[in-house]
Amino acid sequence: MAQTATTSSSGLATPTPLLRALQVLAGLAVLNVLFQFITAGQLFPSGGPDQLHAAGAILLHVVSGLATIAAFVLWRTGRITLGLAALTFGVFVWGFIQAAIGGYDTLYLHVPGAMLLTGGVVWLFLASLRARSR
Repeated sequence: MAQTATTSSSGLATPTPLLRALQVLAGLAVLNVLFQFITAGQLFPSGGPDQLHAAGAILLHVVSGLATIAAFVLWRTGRITLGLAALTFGVFVWGFIQAAIGGYDTLYLHVPGAMLLTGGVVWLFLASLRARSR
């Protein structure tokens, strides 16, 4: 079953359900990264909710993984660009790299990596909102 874009009364194409899912997942990733910043800030100086921070990382893997699947399907059906699909995949992979280097002894890598991940997640969200159904 092919998904087609419909035109609203304003003349703009409304997103297909799968594109809307990508947009929602990208928005959830932004909120998740915000949650990660909050829990990371509470980890210092005396230690804090490291279980919450770890759970947030797992949730980010799930959300970005689902977004990657949606983006891949949208790209394969010609509804989004390869660049947007690649960005989604890059965010997904970078989340695992962040988790791998997330420890007290590797904070000098983890903190700049978190900035890069944040930039990628925000870029993904904005790019998904700009994507038009074809």
